[in-house]
Amino acid sequence: MKEECHHQQRRLLMNKLFNTPAAYVILFLLSYTLGYLSAPSTPSPPSRTITVFHQSPNSPQELSNFRVTSRCADPLPSRLVRETVLGRIFNGTSPYDDFPPPYVGDLLRNNRIKGWGSYGAVFEHLIQEVKPRIIIEVGTFLGASALHMAELTRKVGLETQILCVDDFRGWPGFRDRLFKDIKMVNGDVLLLYQFLQNVIHKNATDTVLPVPFSTGSALEKLCEWGVFGDLIEVDAGHDFNSAWADINRAHRILRPGGVMFGHDYFTAADNRGVRRAVNLFARINGFGIETDGQHWVIRSS
Repeated sequence: MKEECHHQQRRLLMNKLFNTPAAYVILFLLSYTLGYLSAPSTPSPPSRTITVFHQSPNSPQELSNFRVTSRCADPLPSRLVRETVLGRIFNGTSPYDDFPPPYVGDLLRNNRIKGWGSYGAVFEHLIQEVKPRIIIEVGTFLGASALHMAELTRKVGLETQILCVDDFRGWPGFRDRLFKDIKMVNGDVLLLYQFLQNVIHKNATDTVLPVPFSTGSALEKLCEWGVFGDLIEVDAGHDFNSAWADINRAHRILRPGGVMFGHDYFTAADNRGVRRAVNLFARINGFGIETDGQHWVIRSS
């Protein structure tokens, strides 16, 4: 009887306790805390470690339609690349001669160097490993990565030519927020002029040359002229279709033993468009993919 009274008292106490608003608040907070602590976390990619994903081609007949099969000219000797580019694109003159033209001189900043992922450790890692004579950068913007690579090659005593493939038009709306200071003249944004000014500011005119055309047309012409790179960075469009086209065209002008790499492997744009393009390319061609920080790396051998 005594024990039954104790049980009734406990039930009454519990009913009073859980019928109060404060009890519901406490239970909600406890549930939220337990759910948060038990949820799986998504760690950010490590900055220095390298992971290798071994991928082999599957269904080769199905995937063969995605291959780029046109052949390039025989590779030019590295010593002839600068002369060839100047002759083919700039009529044998330098784009830095008599720069800036009078009508844009007052519209440029002394230097306006901005990029994304332009100073990652991968640049130094690959330059020390590959010791490139020719670097081709696909997607340049204001030249931050190219100028960083120019400094790194000088430090290790290399005489390297860096070709910067970009139409220097930016993208619709890029001046709305971060780049309001980039001027426009008659509908022409002055990205190319500011890029040239940045190169002059960094005293890199003997090393860095623009190839001011769309990535597709420029890479096709470099292939036709036999201009190959020992190290190629692909960092232009971040959607799948753009990245896929650039990676395939760039790989055709990668010298045997060279390395191709790019940024944004972990970026979510276009449902991870860059990663999907890189993974498909590696799958078709039987390459491994390494990651170094936010960058992907593919070796030609």
